[in-house]
Amino acid sequence: MKKLEHDLLTDKYTTIYHDEPEFNAPHVFSVYGNKTLKGNGDTFEHLQDIKFQKGPIKEHGVNGVSNEDLISMVICRLEHFQKSEYRCRENALAITALEEALLWLRKRTLGREKRGVEGTNVK
Repeated sequence: MKKLEHDLLTDKYTTIYHDEPEFNAPHVFSVYGNKTLKGNGDTFEHLQDIKFQKGPIKEHGVNGVSNEDLISMVICRLEHFQKSEYRCRENALAITALEEALLWLRKRTLGREKRGVEGTNVK
């Protein structure tokens, strides 16, 4: 497993690892909580694994979540926060950006459907 690193990602509370890429991308992400927050030393608690679709659906069946599934879950959470006392401009902007990401991913899928290659390993 390789630690996920990004300029905007912090490991203050959680650390994320992923498997080696197959079919051009990692498919399993493991999230660990930093137990040092509770004074338990330098240990991490495994919180969750997220398993993404591995390979084209028409060739491998549905075997994991899609990028669109995960983005939709985050949009749902943020929309619920927006209905509460935690409503803020940043959440609204994040929702807009995530909806735009869904739009572009949908455009890609529509293009692949139009070419007759959606769900396959054909470009």
